[in-house]
Amino acid sequence: MRMSGRLAPLAVVLALLTGACTAGATESGGASDASPASASARAAAAEKQLAKNTLVPLEGAPPTPELPVTVDSADGRKVTVRDASRILPLNGGVAEIVFTLGLGDRVVGRDITATFAEAKGLPQVTKAHDVSAESVLSLRPTVVLADTDTGPSEAVEQIRDAGVPVVVLDPATELADVTTRTTRVAEALGVPEAGKRLNARMETELAAARAAVPEGSRPKVAFLYLRGSAAVYLIGGKGSGADSLVEAAGAVDAGREAGFDRPFTPITSEALVKAQPDVILMMTKGLESVGGIDGLVRIPGIGQTPAGLDRRVVDLEDGVLLGYGPRTPLVIDILVDRLHTI
Repeated sequence: MRMSGRLAPLAVVLALLTGACTAGATESGGASDASPASASARAAAAEKQLAKNTLVPLEGAPPTPELPVTVDSADGRKVTVRDASRILPLNGGVAEIVFTLGLGDRVVGRDITATFAEAKGLPQVTKAHDVSAESVLSLRPTVVLADTDTGPSEAVEQIRDAGVPVVVLDPATELADVTTRTTRVAEALGVPEAGKRLNARMETELAAARAAVPEGSRPKVAFLYLRGSAAVYLIGGKGSGADSLVEAAGAVDAGREAGFDRPFTPITSEALVKAQPDVILMMTKGLESVGGIDGLVRIPGIGQTPAGLDRRVVDLEDGVLLGYGPRTPLVIDILVDRLHTI
């Protein structure tokens, strides 16, 4: 993550990272002290965990799936899962859930958004987010976990027509969706009790992160989705996914407050003037695609916002920021500290 302007100097951050081991770790690698004064220590511990890009599975022996089960699929079907020996999640956040439940040794492939270390060696079955039915079927999965954004639809139908159970999940765009999706994944794989344990762990971690929000500080934060090479310049609004994270971190989503009632709106000088963010939040690759902070503030309108003038930019790795998986509490830990640091 990058920080500049009035955010904490790099030397301080490095010192915090070095001392993070004294913060007292929970099962997820976050700090155990939930007091507001511990926000920096929690953020440093979270950054250390995210820098390793690894997951922390539930404690204890991996659960044994109890199958068959029949579950509701988000596409209106009822799907029966009889075998969870070869699992193929087609979403990075869903893959995080499967691994954290303790079923990672059963996963046979990954999609492009599964960027964590445990999944790196698995065959990738997507290209530019499109699923290859041939690649999926070549891995002989016994169950596929998709979401309503998985496509193309023809590929999903081809997988289903080959006799592979495909459980479709609703996308996760807010914090409440994390536990809902965990419950549905655990039920589909025949490990509902493990799902309850993971949800309880995440709820404890989120409560601790929220307890560290400083009183009285409510910065306005604009989430920008940029892909400079493709000339994609968007500002997040209601339903972007980032708005829920920003609000959980005790800040105000600038796009929502400005009345942007769609998930994303094209960036214009007028839109930025209306939003007037104090801080800009981005994905790391998006920031890199426009030439870093120097390139960002040259985009018309951005340099004239309070965030642009102060060069207050926070970025997080693409696969983590909006992944809405078990590492989301770590994201909140970081945002609580970085969005409120002046």
